Amino acid sequence: MTTIKGPGIFLAQFMGDQAPFNSLESICKWAASLGFTGVQIPSWDARCIDLQKAAESKTYADEIKGIVQSAGLEITELSTHLQGQLVAVHPAYDVLFDGFAPETVRGNAKARTEWAVQQLKYAAKASANLGLNAHATFSGALLWHTVYPWPQRPAGLVETGFTELAKRWKPILDVFDENGVDLCYEIHPGEDLHDGISYEMFLEKVNNHPRACLLYDPSHFVLQCLDYLSYIDHYHERIRMFHVKDAEFNPSGKQGVYGGYQNWIDRAGRFRSLGDGQVDFSSIFSKLAAYDYKGWAVMEWECAIKHPETGAAEGAPFIKKHIIKVTDKAFDDFAGTGSDENFNRRILGINE
Repeated sequence: MTTIKGPGIFLAQFMGDQAPFNSLESICKWAASLGFTGVQIPSWDARCIDLQKAAESKTYADEIKGIVQSAGLEITELSTHLQGQLVAVHPAYDVLFDGFAPETVRGNAKARTEWAVQQLKYAAKASANLGLNAHATFSGALLWHTVYPWPQRPAGLVETGFTELAKRWKPILDVFDENGVDLCYEIHPGEDLHDGISYEMFLEKVNNHPRACLLYDPSHFVLQCLDYLSYIDHYHERIRMFHVKDAEFNPSGKQGVYGGYQNWIDRAGRFRSLGDGQVDFSSIFSKLAAYDYKGWAVMEWECAIKHPETGAAEGAPFIKKHIIKVTDKAFDDFAGTGSDENFNRRILGINE
């Protein structure tokens, strides 16, 4: 078994225009002061990194790595959540998602998709230049507007949707493979990969591609009433990243999973700061350790109630407390009597 690395922090929700949140150097010093040991970098934020430059220049990648290391931290992974979303967008979401792309490709779905695909390919190379072995993203969605089967889905619709999604991602997965990096899809509502079943349908379409891996985030499973502990039993061999994020689900006589079009503060299911929600992190860390998860535990903070800086200050010790320093010996070795084949046969009564 391996002791999980951490605590790390995903910087996306903390970057801002005021110091210390306005540069990679200053936000790393802030994160280190709270007790974090790693940072997950949002690759779309130019205050953190120039993704293309990191892909094309090992020297620049080393400079980024040096900035983080000078604060006493490591880069855990890069993230392309926003760019990955744009690899597959149903036209119904064009207006909402155009803001994820540069102005030059807004209003042009084909150009936006091509930009997103190139971004992912840059991310593969940049990750390799930074010495990283895993990367976070979203799958995007062509089918999400049909997630509830009303009106009735035409026969073959889901098959066609996943075939097209795999067609778009397979070349990207191949580039990640060439660079020795696992591409980890965050399983998330709004994406075509939003639960175990949809992930399996995608995996089949990409011929069980070895780089089509998973970012485990239990908060999204609480909100859809999915068993987030047995999910680890099913998919532990593909889990290569871990977002430590809390959530709660409090259904009432007026709303449930769908949330009644309410804002986050008023939804039955909502994200919470670490320790304020319902996620059983003790069981999660135990399962991941038992399955020899070798990656980072990275806090993703999203809460409609608590201040982010308070959430971050509480997050580092919360994760540190849950990381299990794994044992290097069996607890009952003290009572061992040794073994060899002859001894074992005698115990079994088959020595003759």
